[in-house]
Amino acid sequence: MMVKQEVSATKRLRQIVNVISRNHFLANFYHQTNPEVIVAALEELGPTFIKLGQLLSTRPDLVSPSYISALETLQDQVQEDDFDTVKTTIEESTGQTLAELFADFEKHSFASASIGQCHRAHLHDGTEVVVKVQHPAVRQLVEVDLALFTRAVRLLKYVPEGSVVDLPQVVEQLGQSLRSEIDFTIEAQATQRFYELNNGRGIFLAPKAFVDQSSSRVLVTQYMPGDSIKGLLADPPTLALPDGLSLTDVRKGVARSLVENFIQEVFYDRFFHADPHPGNLFFLPVPAGSTQTTTQFQKQFGDLTLTINNQTPLPPYRLVYLDFGMMGTLPASLAQGIAQVILAITTKDSYQISQAILRICNQTGPVDEQSFNHQLASFLRPYLNTGLKDYNFSQMIFEVTSLCRRNHLQVKPEVTMLLRAFGTLEGTVAKLDPSISLMDIARPFAKQYFKEHFNPKHFTEGQALKLLRAAGATTSIPIRMATFLEQLTNGEQRLNLHYQGQDRVLAKLETLLNRLLTVIVLAAIILASSILVVGGTTHPLIYKLGVSGYLLAIIILLGLVIANTWRRFHR
Repeated sequence: MMVKQEVSATKRLRQIVNVISRNHFLANFYHQTNPEVIVAALEELGPTFIKLGQLLSTRPDLVSPSYISALETLQDQVQEDDFDTVKTTIEESTGQTLAELFADFEKHSFASASIGQCHRAHLHDGTEVVVKVQHPAVRQLVEVDLALFTRAVRLLKYVPEGSVVDLPQVVEQLGQSLRSEIDFTIEAQATQRFYELNNGRGIFLAPKAFVDQSSSRVLVTQYMPGDSIKGLLADPPTLALPDGLSLTDVRKGVARSLVENFIQEVFYDRFFHADPHPGNLFFLPVPAGSTQTTTQFQKQFGDLTLTINNQTPLPPYRLVYLDFGMMGTLPASLAQGIAQVILAITTKDSYQISQAILRICNQTGPVDEQSFNHQLASFLRPYLNTGLKDYNFSQMIFEVTSLCRRNHLQVKPEVTMLLRAFGTLEGTVAKLDPSISLMDIARPFAKQYFKEHFNPKHFTEGQALKLLRAAGATTSIPIRMATFLEQLTNGEQRLNLHYQGQDRVLAKLETLLNRLLTVIVLAAIILASSILVVGGTTHPLIYKLGVSGYLLAIIILLGLVIANTWRRFHR
């Protein structure tokens, strides 16, 4: 049995290596060229790689916009599991029979993808639900294919200079995402948390997760009516509009609601839907006249609580979020860092933007902040001067993350997921209401954030304390300067100077000195060999020693020429 499994893995590895080599996968991917070739290779490699490609299409920080467009065309071609297989999976995974879990269960799925397929059913209390059932052996297939793909990349070892992306990093991040997606308990918890935070918030609805009926391979969620908001984007619309509302009014209302709710998700809940594309958003008309109660003022007086509520009328439609397999979570410190980036963008201060970006990145090597500030300012200048709405947001994300990577900065994964979600949402919002730009999205938050985090009392106290400390320090400056100059004169202090590009200059100087020393050594060998050859005409041993010196010098020279030629060719 073990032999058969090893042969199968060997054949699969051979197939992966063959497809990668034949399609020049590594060269194309590293340089982000020929995306259609990559798509063909992923389709040939099967479901796991198709899913990896689909996940990669959601990461504008890792691949270029042309790759995203090509990868979005990948379609799952997975045969539907028969009812007996589905029934066995449910009962083995949950430990309950199908009859114990559901009052009725549709035998045929209404949707199927590479991870699983979906069936409609009813719980015993009459609740209509959607049951997502994982295909058999998906977990094993994913782990085997990921391990073999990583091994194939190492075997081929193609890492060119000037590569646009880091393939090992891409494989690692996508592998983590894929492993999370095939564990339905994670999605069940995310669905329930999103439901508790967003269901009933304004015009938004979300399905409830039934955790007790779910497992790592079975996910049971509340069935939600409605139609994809793609129908609102069509011209003419394919969705029925509420009475009394024009298409323009509905589109503008939906766009504004999506923006406001996304801000709530990110900066207040710090838990956001990372894939808000139109297919995951449903539009549902409802009867007019509904309102939402919001608390405007609340004060405690002993045992008495004074509360002032406000009744806000809601439009006659709802927006329904679906599919919570890709969610983002932000620590409070990271949310604050992102808020500072947005505030810096609204002020169009490139230096403050670069400083804010540094706070949300991990350093992977030495960082020249002055050089990074200059490069980022040059990149942002056309965006800040002419506005952001006319530019490709995916392209901008890719270029900014590439610029960070070149400066030994790695944008934190939580931030890249947020950027991707923000870009997806911005694309949808722009189609609904072209008058909304990225600055329009950022500005309301900046205003609200400033209002909530700026406390005049604390600000005044803080500034007064700083002023007091500054006044005390000012009187001691002359004494400290005199002490420092005296110690510097006596050699007790040192003054270290650093200039931009110092490390590169020192590295080039070291290379130049090494070459100079090599030339001196070669000259010495040739000179000594010449003396030995001339003086050893009557002494064969000395003559041969001189000739050996010539040969050694020639070998060293050939090695230097070959090495220099290889470096130039590699560049």
